Amino acid sequence: MTQTIQAREITLLELETNFRIQMIEDAFFFCEWQDNLPAITDVEKQRLDRVKASYSNLLKYPPLLENTVKMVVLSPLLDLADFYLSPFHIKSEKSVQISADDEGVTVKGNIDVLVLFNRLAVVAIESKQAAFSVEVGKPQLLSYMLAIANPDKPVYGLITNGASFLFVKLIKQETPKYALSRLFYIFNPGNDLYAVLSIFKQLAQLVIEGG
Repeated sequence: MTQTIQAREITLLELETNFRIQMIEDAFFFCEWQDNLPAITDVEKQRLDRVKASYSNLLKYPPLLENTVKMVVLSPLLDLADFYLSPFHIKSEKSVQISADDEGVTVKGNIDVLVLFNRLAVVAIESKQAAFSVEVGKPQLLSYMLAIANPDKPVYGLITNGASFLFVKLIKQETPKYALSRLFYIFNPGNDLYAVLSIFKQLAQLVIEGG
């Protein structure tokens, strides 16, 4: 009997067991987030500095609104990367609810999957507190990437909770393989959003060129 596993419920262990997915640590497997990245303009840097300042300010006044991740951080990034323009379009998958208990306090949130193009997906983790690491969204993103992948072309994804960003590359072969970028954090010295936008632009171009 065929077993159906819902993406909202799947774990990394189940992905490894049922789909034989493997994480690759070879730097050459996923070099797209490092090599020949497009430059971003001074105007774009100013916009991203404002995004960082806005997010920093909101953290001073918890709890955060449910849509803060998308509204304050992710939406400007998608706009600057031209993901609201053709040939891209946003397709929102159903939200996945998550929760965690910390010293008797229950924190609830959502995981939203946004499919930007046929080979590019984003997972946004929304919470009333900055409580969930990007690891929470990894199984969901990988399951959606497996669903939209074909054996010939890689697919790319991003997980973000508003402060941290992790890029993923997956190639769906007989044994699916994936690799991760380094973790980008909005409060690292400088502004890691510059790199995030540059990588977004790089992956967008690769997806368009690949069809």
